Amino acid sequence: MSTPYNTIHKVIGLSFTARAYAVMPFVWSIGTIIGPAIGGTFAHPSVSMPSAFSPDGIFAKLPYLLPNLICAALLLISIFFGYFFLVETHPDMQAWSTQEDLDHTAAGTPLMATAGATADSGVDLRADTYGTFNTVDIHEEKEWLLNADGSSRPASIASRDQAKIFTRKVTMIIIALGIFTYHSMTYDHLLPIFLQDEVMTDNAAASPLHIPGGLGLATQSVGIIMCINGVIALFIQAIVFPLFASWLGIWKTFVMVTFLAPVAYFIVPFLAFLSENALYPGIWVCLTIRNFTSILAYPVLLILLKEASPSPSVLGKINGLAASAGAACRTVAPPMAGYLYGVGTQIGFTGLAWGGSGVVAIAGAVQLFSIQRTKYKTATIRPMASFMRNAMPEDREGDIVHIMVNDNQEA
Repeated sequence: MSTPYNTIHKVIGLSFTARAYAVMPFVWSIGTIIGPAIGGTFAHPSVSMPSAFSPDGIFAKLPYLLPNLICAALLLISIFFGYFFLVETHPDMQAWSTQEDLDHTAAGTPLMATAGATADSGVDLRADTYGTFNTVDIHEEKEWLLNADGSSRPASIASRDQAKIFTRKVTMIIIALGIFTYHSMTYDHLLPIFLQDEVMTDNAAASPLHIPGGLGLATQSVGIIMCINGVIALFIQAIVFPLFASWLGIWKTFVMVTFLAPVAYFIVPFLAFLSENALYPGIWVCLTIRNFTSILAYPVLLILLKEASPSPSVLGKINGLAASAGAACRTVAPPMAGYLYGVGTQIGFTGLAWGGSGVVAIAGAVQLFSIQRTKYKTATIRPMASFMRNAMPEDREGDIVHIMVNDNQEA
């Protein structure tokens, strides 16, 4: 994701970069809708479309070949447009560049994008969109330290510590981002497995702790569910996030979704106990709760991380550490979730993997108490949709200055 962001910055220019960055998460969300639709519709074509595909042909022997061919064709189209319509931005490869131009040009390596789970697009913390369709402005109120006689006070030890890049506050938020990335990625990994896993008709022990299988849904049904999941995520990101972030504030929104996150994991295994008529409504409820907590938590964490940054000049280093922590958690999450699901299948309780992710989400809620709120910084959300701007609080005019007076007289 770092290459597209860097290309946008180079090609479009600084004046339109913020607007272009806001489009990227929208395109990503559209992809999360179209991708599952392609996979679910065109998998097993000899079964779902027998009139067009022979039951003895290559697509019967390779049931997932057709959706992969479609994805490969889309990639070829992307390569075509990129090669013929994008402008080369590297200074060494400009046809008109002279040696003197190259001697006075610096080409920087693009930042690795900070990313959450599959549904979250990569983010450059230096942008003002934070993986959403909206523009987020962070306002910093001023603080003056004065003596009783009106003279300025020297900076305290805590203020001098601001020169440190990875402060305790920054480190704790990055840990919170890693925890969120882990359990959110396990959800993306486990959901399609649980939906497709065969139903075990073992009625000998009707117990909440006895869920030996999944829901037994067809591949096409799972594709439709994942497609609708993308629509739900798109609605929450475009409409719900700016409303909650503006009404409650960034910190209260973060606290709310962090404490609600474990619920999204513990309720999924119990879909196996629902009747056929109640199954799909139950799935929509689970997906709505999960998207509400996940879609709101991701940008809020990034906003808090940027607020905690000691200086805009060090955002690149903070972005790098956050991206590395997220990548590590995304690497560990799928095999751990898969291992727990396998163990759960053997012992007759596939909810073990969901419970493990829920425990990690609980750890994230406990870890929240170690995060200190950033003083004198507020975030204002400006929605992309014009019809929502009337529902937003009015922008505050003028600067606020906090004056701290020390009336202790030195001996």
